[in-house]
Amino acid sequence: MSLISTAGSKLSDFSERNMPNPYLFAILLSFIVYFAGILATDSGPLQMVVHWYDGFWKYLKFSMQMVMILVTGHALAIAPGVRTGIKRLAGTPNSCSQAILLTSYVSCMIHYVHWGLGLIVSAFFAREVAKEAHRRGVLIHYPLLVAAAFSGHMLWHVGPSTSAGLLSATKGHVFESIFGIVPMTDSVFSIYAIMIAIMLGGFVIPITMWRMTPKESGTYRGIDQYAPQFLKPEDDDAGPVERRGLADMLENSTLISYVIGLAGIVYVIYFYATKGFKLDLNLFNFIFLIAGIILHKTPIRYVRAINEATVGASGIILQFPFYAGIMGMMTYSGLASSVASGILNVATANTFPVICWLTGGLVNVFIPSGGGEWGVLGGIVGKISVELGVPIGKSIVAFGCGDMWTNMFQPFWAIALLGITGLRARDIMGYCMTLGLVGIPFFFIALYFFPY
Repeated sequence: MSLISTAGSKLSDFSERNMPNPYLFAILLSFIVYFAGILATDSGPLQMVVHWYDGFWKYLKFSMQMVMILVTGHALAIAPGVRTGIKRLAGTPNSCSQAILLTSYVSCMIHYVHWGLGLIVSAFFAREVAKEAHRRGVLIHYPLLVAAAFSGHMLWHVGPSTSAGLLSATKGHVFESIFGIVPMTDSVFSIYAIMIAIMLGGFVIPITMWRMTPKESGTYRGIDQYAPQFLKPEDDDAGPVERRGLADMLENSTLISYVIGLAGIVYVIYFYATKGFKLDLNLFNFIFLIAGIILHKTPIRYVRAINEATVGASGIILQFPFYAGIMGMMTYSGLASSVASGILNVATANTFPVICWLTGGLVNVFIPSGGGEWGVLGGIVGKISVELGVPIGKSIVAFGCGDMWTNMFQPFWAIALLGITGLRARDIMGYCMTLGLVGIPFFFIALYFFPY
């Protein structure tokens, strides 16, 4: 057994015994921040409760944007053409190691384009790979396969759906007076970020997941042991629709969907023709919304896809206010500023990207939202970056690396994927933590030595 495989097996066993439900994880983190704020700041017990409530509803707009990213990505992933392609590709692996490697590459590629789409497509892909393997008698270790589907989440923040990059590229963002508007070409489309993406998505993530494949097939546990409900036959087509009246005619009209889709395409073309190549959260969501409407063909099919997708967003809806409460306690008590400033202020121009990565990674454990975390730390990062003469785009990339790195230790964003695959966080987090540990030296080398 290789060192990586052994570590994956050991941490998986530890995770299965000790990893709480993601909701309880958020509650435990709330307690930690509450007592840390009392001990490390001037805020008393009552003030920390007030800070908690003041933050609880502060990020409703942003949380809705995050839900929309997830829901529109899910709806797009289950569109007829996309779903067919997923099923065809899922039938190609002939061994567990091939399935892990292929799923890792699929996860990395889709996560790079869109983190919400990546979570959903890779989850469906892993499920289909496991189903096809079961049908053909190929032994698959399902928890590791699903962990491979989540592994691409250690890549997303150096891709075009980056929250920090999109927010910083949006006119009127909260930190515009500190460092201005930062085009995406200065952050995730820089050679610095592209090289990091190639390193992680092309080599580190897939090879690490592949190396964790158990050598003994007798230790494999397939989808039949975790989620046998997915092995039942599916009805991909409900058959012809009986159109009994005006309502049925409108609900099943392809014309309505195509007109809306055409209007959306016209606006996107207009946007880029008049404003240049820019992306922000709202435009990103709009593009995926329009694409889903077109691919589902009729209004009622898209409504049903959204209904299915919202189940996967339930964890975000429940937990995001608690993480916003954590943000409130960390922000209003001054705890986040104190911690971040204390760490970042020891940096030099050369070491700032590495220290920014470590800072982003630490805070991400308590605020597992790239955009929400940037909302708390972006001003501090931007101010010190300007003072040290470090390009702000480079600092955004380094911060994003910290955020996506500790996603491997934080189960929050795995909620939707777990719902689709029928697993618990404790089933996959040991493998994810192993990947996070393996990634440490690679992040350090890339952030310090890669050219910008």
